Amino acid sequence: MKAYYAARAKEYERIYAKPERQADLRKLEVLIPALLEGRSVLEVACGTGYWTQHIARLASCVLATDLTAETLDVARSKGLPGDKVRFAIADAFKLPVSEGPFQGAYAGFWWSHLRASECRAFLASLQRCLAPGAVVVLMDNLFVPGSSTPISRQDNEGNTWQARRLDDGSTHEVLKNFPDEKRLREQVAGFGVNARYTALEYYWLLSFEAAA
Repeated sequence: MKAYYAARAKEYERIYAKPERQADLRKLEVLIPALLEGRSVLEVACGTGYWTQHIARLASCVLATDLTAETLDVARSKGLPGDKVRFAIADAFKLPVSEGPFQGAYAGFWWSHLRASECRAFLASLQRCLAPGAVVVLMDNLFVPGSSTPISRQDNEGNTWQARRLDDGSTHEVLKNFPDEKRLREQVAGFGVNARYTALEYYWLLSFEAAA
C-alpha cells in the first residue's frame, strides 16, 4: 500500500475531478470542517492534504500525518499556514500520543484500506491520542457501479481488492472495503458514543464522540 501511494502521489488528486462526484464533494467540504470547528485535530492518512486544507479553515490547529513521504511532499506544497498546520510521518497504528490529547480526529479514505480485523486496533491507536469527548470523523467511498473501480477479488475474511493502473503502466492490487452502515457501527462500538452516519451518493460520513 505504501509503495502504491508513493507511486501515485502526483496523480492522486485526479480522483477529485470526476464530474459525477462534484456535488458530493462540495457538501463534504462544508460538513467535515464544521464537525471539527475550533478543535485541535489529528488527521490520519492525510495523503496529499486535500482534506487538510479544508479542515484547517475552521480547526484551531491540525497535525496531519501519513506514512508516505511522497504524498506529504505534495501536501506541504499547498502552502498551508505553518502556525496552524503541521505535517508528520506517522504509522496509523503507532500515532503520536505525545502530541495530544487532541479534541478531534479525521481519517478520509483510510477506513476502506483497513482489513476488517485491523479496524479495532486502529481505533485503539487513535483513542490513545484523544481527549474524552473528542469528535472523530471518518469518511470514505460507497461502491457505485460505473464510477468505482471494479472489485477484482475477495479474500477469506471478506476483504475486497481492486486492481489499479497508474500512469507509469504499473498495476497494483489495493485493499478497498465498502462496509455498510450496520457494519461501521459494529466496528466502532465501544470506542465512541453518539455515532451519526450520513450517506451521500458516492461517499459515506461517520462521526462520533470518543469514549473516555
